[in-house]
Amino acid sequence: MQSDSFFYKFYYQWWKNIDKSIFLLISLLFVIGLFFSLVSTSLIASDKLDTNSYFFFFKHLIYVLIGISLIFIFSSLNSDQLYKYSIFLFFILLISLFLVPFVGVEVKGSKRWIDLFFLPRFQPIEVLKPFLIIILATIFCDIRSNILFKYLISIILISIISLLLMAQPDIGQTLLVVFCWATLIFTSGINIYILLVMFIAGASLLAYLIIFVPKFDYVQGRIFSFLNREEGSHNFQSDKAIESITSGGFFGKGIGEGVLKNRVPEAHTDYIISVISEEFGVVAIMLILLLFLILIYMVFKKISFETNDKTKLILIGSISLILMQATIHIGVNIRLFPTTGMTLPFLSYGGSSIISTSILAGIILNLTKRKIT
Repeated sequence: MQSDSFFYKFYYQWWKNIDKSIFLLISLLFVIGLFFSLVSTSLIASDKLDTNSYFFFFKHLIYVLIGISLIFIFSSLNSDQLYKYSIFLFFILLISLFLVPFVGVEVKGSKRWIDLFFLPRFQPIEVLKPFLIIILATIFCDIRSNILFKYLISIILISIISLLLMAQPDIGQTLLVVFCWATLIFTSGINIYILLVMFIAGASLLAYLIIFVPKFDYVQGRIFSFLNREEGSHNFQSDKAIESITSGGFFGKGIGEGVLKNRVPEAHTDYIISVISEEFGVVAIMLILLLFLILIYMVFKKISFETNDKTKLILIGSISLILMQATIHIGVNIRLFPTTGMTLPFLSYGGSSIISTSILAGIILNLTKRKIT
């Protein structure tokens, strides 16, 4: 009885202090992702497993339940615990990123995953990103040193992670990580000219790798195919995706009537927006985008009342990461960007992606909850 009373009080305090609007919106996005996973993967499971199975849906459900647990854990910690555990987890995940070239699983020419007993195809960089934001905010706010020295430390850290990602190779995640770093240093008050020099140097290095290093030929092929739609084989998936969006029209073909999920590999991860648009129409996409915009607005509204610089940086970095990843995913689906293999936060199928998004959501809920005085 005493234990029950403790958990009841703990849960009551947690529910009383968190921002319920943000929590309910996050939960709604996960539920929408589960629904679209059900309608977009049941036929895939039937074809692959030769049975009327909801195999992928139940896996997605398990990942979401794990994600909800992580949201509860990370949002219930006090700020000191959150920062301490995040630093520890960051270095554990950084070590696992170092191990990817040696023990990683290669898929379609890229070695980005590690097979774990409880989480097959675990992608270390996905789970590393939320903790990277906290590490960078800690460097900028907690280290008592010259601001240029702080920028130097952050550049070294980002360079190590970027080199490990480019070795996989994974240009999409590299750009996402660099974008988060750039967002944080820009918000921290860096001189705009220094930022411009960094951007030119980084863009020049990336261009050199893509043009002259053979390992990045596939990236060059994707870019050239994107610029010239009539050549190359990299356009198949994006062409089918835009065809599906067009054929769905405003209100879609109806549940189960879409064909993209059977024509494009991994449509339920990298092209989930196209799958949704084909069956439920552009109206459904607009509603999903509206939910993301409301979430971003609510978090930035909280930031405007925050006085702690470190908390501000972490919240800005977390919501910017969600925004940028969603933008890239949607941009690829509507053929604004070359194919990157980027998932849509909260909605796409995939264990590493759901866990990463859940940790981000837990961090956001932790730092936006009501302060106990």
